[in-house]
Amino acid sequence: MFREILYPTDFSENAIKALEYVKKLKEAGTQEILIVHIYDKKKINALWEAQEIIDFGPPNLEEKKVVDKMLSHSYNRLVRLEEDLKKLGFKVEIIVKEGDPPREIAKIAEEEKVSLIVVGEKGESALEQLFLGSTAGKIVRDSPVPVLVVKMQEN
Repeated sequence: MFREILYPTDFSENAIKALEYVKKLKEAGTQEILIVHIYDKKKINALWEAQEIIDFGPPNLEEKKVVDKMLSHSYNRLVRLEEDLKKLGFKVEIIVKEGDPPREIAKIAEEEKVSLIVVGEKGESALEQLFLGSTAGKIVRDSPVPVLVVKMQEN
């Protein structure tokens, strides 16, 4: 039924919870997993500017070096995910892109012709959800395929 699924991750607790559901889909016939990590350069730049304000001066490292180091760290985490999923018998592909995560995820889902997206519910504040909408909500609205949103259990 859901032969190839797209699993977007930002390595958050929510994304890790969604990964557990991805693994369970093996029993439902899922064979391929597309692990997607989208980095938003606008958010990176905002963090960069905040550091300059807090430190009252430019940071010690060049922006490009910081971004390269972040991407390298993310890619290493993606490779570990890939290895774990391959051990379970999945065929796995990794995609890393820059852009607006919900928009890029929808675009990749369409291009790769996946049958399902599995995403963790993001824990934005009520104010952020009101004005910006949740990341998961935007993925649901933009997606050309069904989306399974994995909610976090409230304690």
